[in-house]
Amino acid sequence: MNGGASMGLVQRLDGERQGMDRRLAEMMYRRIGSPRVCLELWNGERVGPEQTVGCIRFRERPALWCLPLNMNLHFGDAYIKGAIEIEGDLIEVLTEIYRSMPEHSDRGLISRLLRRAINPRRNTLRRSRKNIQSHYDLGNDFYRLWLDRELIYTCAYYTDERQTLEAAQFAKMEHICRKLRLCPGETVVEAGCGWGALALHMGRYYDVRVRAYNISSEQIRHARQRAREEGLDDRVEFIEDDYRHIDGEYDVFVSVGMLEHVGREHHAELGRVIDRCLKPDGRGLLHSVGRNRPQQMSDWIEKRIFPGSYVPALSEMLSVIEPHGFSVLDVENLRMHYARTLRDWLERFEQVSDQVERMFDASFVKAWRLYLGGCSAAFAAGSVQLFQLLFARPGVSDWPLTRAHLYRE
Repeated sequence: MNGGASMGLVQRLDGERQGMDRRLAEMMYRRIGSPRVCLELWNGERVGPEQTVGCIRFRERPALWCLPLNMNLHFGDAYIKGAIEIEGDLIEVLTEIYRSMPEHSDRGLISRLLRRAINPRRNTLRRSRKNIQSHYDLGNDFYRLWLDRELIYTCAYYTDERQTLEAAQFAKMEHICRKLRLCPGETVVEAGCGWGALALHMGRYYDVRVRAYNISSEQIRHARQRAREEGLDDRVEFIEDDYRHIDGEYDVFVSVGMLEHVGREHHAELGRVIDRCLKPDGRGLLHSVGRNRPQQMSDWIEKRIFPGSYVPALSEMLSVIEPHGFSVLDVENLRMHYARTLRDWLERFEQVSDQVERMFDASFVKAWRLYLGGCSAAFAAGSVQLFQLLFARPGVSDWPLTRAHLYRE
């Protein structure tokens, strides 16, 4: 074959490959619902509308071609490696995509088959500790950089648009305590207590006795130190143990941001623990990220950020307590509060990203940027929810007729 013919063949093959690249980009654009976001290929070619809120830029061909296999997982991994860039406000771009994306956009045959090879790390007693340590034991110094002063790593409650994160987190703890109608001298058990802020708040302001369980060594160490320093260790006890080992009887059960780490296969086990530990007139509260219907956990978040996690639908939250005859007293959805909380976290995270990179590396910074921004977008778009479920034994009848007690100054 002469040189001219060889060059012609190469050009024809290259043209065919570029045509396939564009067709795949067009297919992926339709698959995500044709949002007001353009897809830009490595050669500068664009797919999508002219008027956009931002752009997804593919720096190399493999970043595009791996997406049909598992869009959620491979998009996140390509972003971390720099093979995909997001132009524009991260939260705004991702919110637009989530709002446009069809519900089953990442549920093709290939994705379903490959998902079987990605086994979520089950939350057995041994595995739960490893799953939690991989996220919460990254170091208290890391979380101090961008959380509020109390180190609260759950949804805040904004009673005013101008409210600071610190004030909103205090308001969240007050909102929970008022819902539970805590009374001096009562006993409370908390499953999954983080760095101890809520348990200390209940002991300090409501004069109740609290036993708080957690399997994160870093968090328990910090919580115990705070209890000693603030003179609350006679009222608040922090126990480094699994929720399945909770013993004793209590007036109140509370769990904030822990149900997501229990795993669907252990919901019934948690229900038995709640039933076992609540007194005949007991009540409780479950606060959890949720879904509108049962749905597969994000592969990227489960694999890269929160191993062993599962976000339940409201029906699945109810299945924790229904077998034991508990009465539902109140259900509240705080999803827009969590969208704001995550936006505040991301803003603080960006301010210290250089320090975070020195602590870890550039890929870690990108992963957490995508995690915080993506979650804020998911709440804003309504892809995920934040449910507070208040319940009690069926005999509890002395409950307020209105919600006025929650909002008094």
